[in-house]
This record gives sequence, C-alpha cells and structure tokens, in this order.
Amino acid sequence: MADVSQPTIWNLVMLRLTKLIAACVVLAFASAQAFAQSEVGSGQVKAIYGAWKLKCAQLAGAKQDKCALVQDLKLEDKPNMFLTVLIMRSFDSDKKILRIVAPLGVVLPAGLGLRVDGADVGNVKFLKCWKFGCLAEVIIDDQLVNKLTAGQTASFIVFPTPDSGIGFPAPLGGLSEGLKGLN
Repeated sequence: MADVSQPTIWNLVMLRLTKLIAACVVLAFASAQAFAQSEVGSGQVKAIYGAWKLKCAQLAGAKQDKCALVQDLKLEDKPNMFLTVLIMRSFDSDKKILRIVAPLGVVLPAGLGLRVDGADVGNVKFLKCWKFGCLAEVIIDDQLVNKLTAGQTASFIVFPTPDSGIGFPAPLGGLSEGLKGLN
C-alpha cells in the first residue's frame, strides 16, 4: 500500500513556504513605501504655518511633488534626543497619516504616547527602526484632527528606559491652515 502522508506533508511545506514568501513581499512593499514617505520630510520648504513646515519632494516615479507638514523637535537638556513629526496624505487614498520618527535607543514595546493639552490621546506601537530612527504611524481620523487643530500643544512621549517617559512638546498653532496645503 502506498504511503499517502508524503504528498500531504509536502503540500503543507509548500503552502507554508508560499505564505512566507507572500508575507516578505508585502513587508518589502510596506517598508519601501514608508521609506519614500519619510523622504518627503527632507524636501524643500514650500510654506510655514506656525511651527509646521510644509516640505515637498519629488519622489521616484511620482508625477508631482509629495508634501508633508513637518516639525523637528529637540530637547534642550538632551541634545541627542530628537523627534520628527510628519503629517501627510497616503499615496493610495485621501487618508492623512501621522508619522513620527523617534531616536534610536527608545524602548520599543512601550510605544509612542500622545497627549494634547495634557489630555491622554493614546499610544501606538513602533513599526520599524532604521539607521535614522524608529517609526510609528497612525491614520488620522476626523476626531484626532479635531483634537490636534483645537489644541495648543501636543506632547509626543518616548521611553528611553522602561520606567521613564520623555515628552517632546510640539506647538499646534498653524496646523489647521497647514492641513489645507497638503496634496
């Protein structure tokens, strides 16, 4: 009698391998898109809205400039700590994305916290770390847009150690006008 378990095991191995390859392709595409969007933050300043700079850059393969509202935040008492905040429209829809590049060396499982005018808004996990910092991002819904545009100061909180968070204050003045300039 023939052993029918061999083709079944082989099929399971091939199925798992196919799923693994598909996951790698998806992650590679997402990483490339995230890197391209972070490149916008190093573009030319087209306008200034309060503390926000509207920066635009021509990305490879794009027909027009891609723009983002950007704030670079630094702490006076900790010169090696920085944070870059970007707000942009996604490439494939009209959704807005809040992307934060935090310094290397932060505690990743703690994520990134956000407060607006002292009120806790929530936190988000880091997606990936590159040589220039660790990325966290969230799709901005209307409720978050309203909180940010009505607020005076946002505080982006990272954790250099598991016990202590450091807040980077970000003035929100001009954000409402700046959001109108995004493409």
